[in-house]
Amino acid sequence: MKNLIRFDWALKRLLRNKANYKVLEGFMSELLNEDIIIINIIESESNQETEDDKFNRVDLLVENSKKELIIIEIQQRNEFDYFHRILYGASKLISEYLNLGDKYQNVKKVYSVNIIYFDLGQGEDYVYHGKTEFQGIHRHDKLLLSETQIAKFHKYTPEQIFPEYYIIKVNRFDDFAKSTLDEWIYYLKNDEIKDEFKAKGLAEVKEILKVDKLSEKDRRAYKRYWENKSYEASIVDTIKFEAEYKIRKENSIEICKQMLKDGEPIEKIMKYTGLSKQEIENIK
Repeated sequence: MKNLIRFDWALKRLLRNKANYKVLEGFMSELLNEDIIIINIIESESNQETEDDKFNRVDLLVENSKKELIIIEIQQRNEFDYFHRILYGASKLISEYLNLGDKYQNVKKVYSVNIIYFDLGQGEDYVYHGKTEFQGIHRHDKLLLSETQIAKFHKYTPEQIFPEYYIIKVNRFDDFAKSTLDEWIYYLKNDEIKDEFKAKGLAEVKEILKVDKLSEKDRRAYKRYWENKSYEASIVDTIKFEAEYKIRKENSIEICKQMLKDGEPIEKIMKYTGLSKQEIENIK
């Protein structure tokens, strides 16, 4: 177990404390490329904490000084419909924070930040940013807000109103930090921070998120977290092996049937299929 606490566990246990906001502010500032100030961490319908520590999804909902909402989710295992879940999460937040009868202009800006440890979709990069732009299909111009809308909403483009999505594919990172954001991703992947790293919030990580600074209660909880991760990895590996074994067995049986049909001797069938003599006799 390394000396720095994993970010996902820290999100659930430590970073909700106002005294530790500097860590999240640093991470969000590097990702969004602007100075982020957190004024509140919100418990909403979308991020209710579960009692089961073995769940691998971590949601944290943050409100910044602009009254914008930032949802941070960490996902360890592959989900084929993860894109759909990202969309659902952002949409649900928008509906949660618009009361019946409110003007649509009160819709809150939402940032969906997804830190994932599997290879989602197809793409060679490790950080993706998605936003909504409107492009003319005839003149190929970009749709902007009118002067009146700009004056009223203090925004210039529709994309400043619509949700924005960030996907960080941690396992795709090559461990060579070429920017301050990369320094954060290095920590997310390795649970380590190099001495030369200067990204916002990492100094606070090195100071606050140390295993030896945990209380005895939190230390036991963190140990259970790693035990659960080992258990989960073992279960996943077992399921994968059983599925692969079943496929290999089925293929061997099909080959055996064809070789029996061709009149091949049992010794040869055993050699090419890996089946036992008794298994071949049963198939025969």
